Amino acid sequence: MRGSIKTGLSFGLTSGIITTIGLMVGLYEGTGLKLAVIGGILTIAITDAFSDAFGIHVSEESSKRNSRKAIWEATITTFFAKLIIALTFLIPIFLFGLTLGVKINLLWGLILLGIFNYFLAKESGKSPSNLIIHNLVLAIIVVLITFFVGKAIAFYLV
Repeated sequence: MRGSIKTGLSFGLTSGIITTIGLMVGLYEGTGLKLAVIGGILTIAITDAFSDAFGIHVSEESSKRNSRKAIWEATITTFFAKLIIALTFLIPIFLFGLTLGVKINLLWGLILLGIFNYFLAKESGKSPSNLIIHNLVLAIIVVLITFFVGKAIAFYLV
């Protein structure tokens, strides 16, 4: 896999998972409203996909080592990876309702992150277990922080 596509895929998938589950948990705990969670996921899927793709584009341009084609490959791959991954988190909410959907999405996100990190570790010759554990712990920390932020919002602002 070309480096530019690997960059976009790595960033888009990881950001799509972490950002979406963080936002989803925070909105769920803060509002308990299906509409808020669905609206948040749709917003993050579109807006953050553009934002992350633009960020990768600028980052890749600044390195001066990349061709125009490589820059655009990373940009487009980031956008679609983030968009598609974030949108997958809508499916459990539509199929199973808000509470069960959020729980399924947490599991879905952690499984996706684990699988992606397994292949990333294998490709780079690193220990899969170390990379998977490290990144799953970071993801769980994000979820816990957004959980408590959502609780605080519900307590102090609602």
